[in-house]
Amino acid sequence: MSQPDLLTVEDLAARSGVTVRTIRFYAGRGLLPPPTLRGRLGLYGKDHLARLELVSELSSLGFTLAAIERFLERLPASVGAEELALQRALLAPWVPEQLEDLDRAELEQRAGRSLSDDEISALEALGVLDQAGTDGRIRLHGSASLAVGLESLEMGLPPEVLRRSNELIAQHTAALAEDLMRLFQDQVLQPYRDRGHPAQERERLQELLTRLKPITVRGVVTAFGRAINRTIRERLG
Repeated sequence: MSQPDLLTVEDLAARSGVTVRTIRFYAGRGLLPPPTLRGRLGLYGKDHLARLELVSELSSLGFTLAAIERFLERLPASVGAEELALQRALLAPWVPEQLEDLDRAELEQRAGRSLSDDEISALEALGVLDQAGTDGRIRLHGSASLAVGLESLEMGLPPEVLRRSNELIAQHTAALAEDLMRLFQDQVLQPYRDRGHPAQERERLQELLTRLKPITVRGVVTAFGRAINRTIRERLG
């Protein structure tokens, strides 16, 4: 970046949405390289901004600081803003997720009614929330998933049926995700790396990722619906 494009730590905070305090904390942990000094003023460039956005993305995905440090250690020291942006595109969630830590009263307020212990256990079995905390806090996996979970409870199916249904879906979608990611790694990412990370391919790869994610999700939903239809026809036949 040219001199006018360099950022003070306050400018970097405004551009990234990360507080100055957090930026300094990340820098102290080595997650950001030192700024360029102009006298006593530290100035940051586009590589700092890209790395900070990547750290924020990793943090939002639930990575611990130690895991983020290990991830960044694997990146070449010379990696620039464009390659960091590609790394961020690779890590961005395929569907929106919003984890929230609530207490029992806050959860019931969000649900619009009181919830019994059995109902909360059933929602946990459905993957809507976790009760892992020892302080009574509940981690909710988004308001949308809560609405779906409550609707599932209102159908009146036995909790064991709901639990097994969620286990089956999780089992098979996890295997599908692993297979698809392996295919993408072998057929798209690895050839890109073998060619030496050519700069002219980075933007195309980022665009490909942006378009691939929603198409793949819609394709999985459509394929599942067709598979259910086919199973019904075969059973009736």
